Amino acid sequence: MLCREAIPMKSTIPEKNAIIQRDGETYVIAPRTPGGIVDPATLRKIADVAEKYGAATLKMTSEQKMAIVGLKEEDIDAAWSDLGMDAGIVTGPFVKGVKFCPGTTFCRKGQQDAVSLGMKLEARYRGMKLPYMMKMAVSGCPSSCSEPVIKDVGVMGTAKGYILMVGGAAGLKPRLADVVAKGLSEEEILAAVDRIVEFFKDYGENRKRLGTIIDEIGLEEFKKEVGLWEK
Repeated sequence: MLCREAIPMKSTIPEKNAIIQRDGETYVIAPRTPGGIVDPATLRKIADVAEKYGAATLKMTSEQKMAIVGLKEEDIDAAWSDLGMDAGIVTGPFVKGVKFCPGTTFCRKGQQDAVSLGMKLEARYRGMKLPYMMKMAVSGCPSSCSEPVIKDVGVMGTAKGYILMVGGAAGLKPRLADVVAKGLSEEEILAAVDRIVEFFKDYGENRKRLGTIIDEIGLEEFKKEVGLWEK
């Protein structure tokens, strides 16, 4: 009996920001759309590219990016070229895209400007390489539509300023974030997150989320390490 040469399985292509799909043949790409805020022209361009290259569907992801699903490998480069947009990093030990709600920019319930803070955090950290992934979210009010309580760094707006939470996670071992500071301004949040990210760079380990590290060293020790306090 003749042995047939095995056909190599396709896989995710990090350098092209393309993730292999369940069929093992096609890919998804997700151009960067911070906070999911886009104008009609950008949406039309994404739709046109999806249609041109025969994509299976479009999907807004949990990171508020518009994913083009079901592209052939040979069309990935051309699709990115036609989009002319920044690629959304899809895999690896990075700060993921910051998730944020409309805040006071659009929402009648907003108590703080989640869009301004979310955009600043996105520009500051997104794609930064770390020992393991880190997720961030900002909500403009206690409704917490962006789910900050299950993010490594979560920020929730209130009438008295921002509440800062750390160590949240979903997944197989869910963990609610710990409140470490209240009544903060946007500037104070940015300074505190800087210190948290630097801490994670120094203490982080492969496949270990921030919440796990906090559980190992204790919340009070973590707050001391990064200079956090509750007002």
